[in-house]
Amino acid sequence: MKNKLFGNNIVPDCSYCENSSFENGFIACRKSKHISQGKCRSFSYDPLLRVPRTITLQGIYTADDFKL
Repeated sequence: MKNKLFGNNIVPDCSYCENSSFENGFIACRKSKHISQGKCRSFSYDPLLRVPRTITLQGIYTADDFKL
C-alpha cells in the first residue's frame, strides 16, 4: 500500500478538498450537491488548501535552553 503525502488518516473536511469552491463565505462541492456534516463522498485531499495549526510554547524558557 502506498503512503500518502501527509498520512492515510486525514479526516475529510471541505475546507481543504480539491473539489470545493468558496462563494460568499459558503462551501460548495463541484461534484456533489449534497454535503452532510462538512464532507461529501467525492472528497479529494489537496495539501495546498490546508492551513496548518500553530503551536505555542508553554513554559518559561531562556536563551540557554536553545543553545547546542
